[in-house]
Amino acid sequence: MSSLPELTDGVILLRPHRPEDCDLMHAAVMESVPEVSRWLPWCHSGYSREDALSFIRLAADAWAQDIHYPFAILAAEDGALLGGIGINHIVRPYRLANVGYWIRSSRTRRGIASAAVRLVARYAFGPLGLTRLEIVCKPDNTSSRRVAEKVGARFEAISRNRIVMHGVACDAALYGLVPEDIQADSRRNTVIGRSGSSPGGRAEQS
Repeated sequence: MSSLPELTDGVILLRPHRPEDCDLMHAAVMESVPEVSRWLPWCHSGYSREDALSFIRLAADAWAQDIHYPFAILAAEDGALLGGIGINHIVRPYRLANVGYWIRSSRTRRGIASAAVRLVARYAFGPLGLTRLEIVCKPDNTSSRRVAEKVGARFEAISRNRIVMHGVACDAALYGLVPEDIQADSRRNTVIGRSGSSPGGRAEQS
């Protein structure tokens, strides 16, 4: 990929990870182990600074090879690292990919994940030329499911043995997101913004 993107709605900024993010990422992961490790096995109490640096290097390689697209989620105002989001498991002949996300524990329930999904969806459906994104999570991961629903993704199925968690095959809730869903979500947020209750295109404060 010739140039690396930066995506923002004025509240959050998404950009590829950088080596200088290493300590910030390690701190964010360690803070989030009690909540996130249940859903993301890589987030565990033994996660080290070297693990963070290794991930950042692998992420840079992924961008360079156009394999998948990991972003750091930052606060646009001060650059605080809020979490991560990525477009991965890309099936180019079918213009299909997965989107996964995590938010550090101290910054949850502020609309950050849904704002990040909206930004990467527009990037996926625009420059990347994809036509479908999937959000896949364990059925009892209510936080991730709520994010999918907030951005307009449609619940499609409980897929048997769809994901592997801690070495065990598990059923998963499958949500599909297509360009029409994002367009409808944008129109809905614009109407809400005009009513004065929430600015369109920005992260909700819920």
